[in-house]
Amino acid sequence: MSAAHPRRIALIHALRHSPPPIEAAFARLWPGQVLMNLMDDSLSADLARDGSLTPRMTERFLTLARYAAGTGADAILFTCSAFGPCIEACAADLAPMPVLKPNEAMIEEAITKGTRIGLLVTFPGTIPSMIPEFPAGITVVPKVAEGGLAALDAGDLVTHDRLAEEAARALADCDAIALGQFSLARAKQHVERATGKPVLTTPDSAVLKLKRLLGG
Repeated sequence: MSAAHPRRIALIHALRHSPPPIEAAFARLWPGQVLMNLMDDSLSADLARDGSLTPRMTERFLTLARYAAGTGADAILFTCSAFGPCIEACAADLAPMPVLKPNEAMIEEAITKGTRIGLLVTFPGTIPSMIPEFPAGITVVPKVAEGGLAALDAGDLVTHDRLAEEAARALADCDAIALGQFSLARAKQHVERATGKPVLTTPDSAVLKLKRLLGG
């Protein structure tokens, strides 16, 4: 297969806000691929209700991942940050197919910027799942942009971006800022303005890693 042959990438989402930023990143950084979107927006609601990841949740992720693999996908990218252990189970199940957690590529990039990384999120459930993904020796400073996700749900993009910018000011003493939701990528310039620090987004880092892994 030549490097120019388009790859089929399955994108699995738990928030309906996630497809546009990852599709935009592909269009900008690795155009021409065949993107497939799978959405179950009850996943985040059920996690918020249950308060922790359950074996049943892992089974739901395995069902989604196996379905995506069965369509002929060359790789799977999960865009939901709060489900790390479930995604690890899928990666083990489908190896050697590349199955990426949403944050892993961004974290690999972030730790090249320093040892104190700000983690800005709009979904609080992301924090306990994501902090353990950083390697030892890295200080992660979490911050929730309170109300940001509700503003996004209401279609109020201006308020979402403003709340992200205001929350990010608390992270100005970090070496770099990692944006923990795909939907937060839209606020990258606002966070840069608030902190003056390098700001990393999950969509861009993930697309570049997939491009490397699949020989694009």
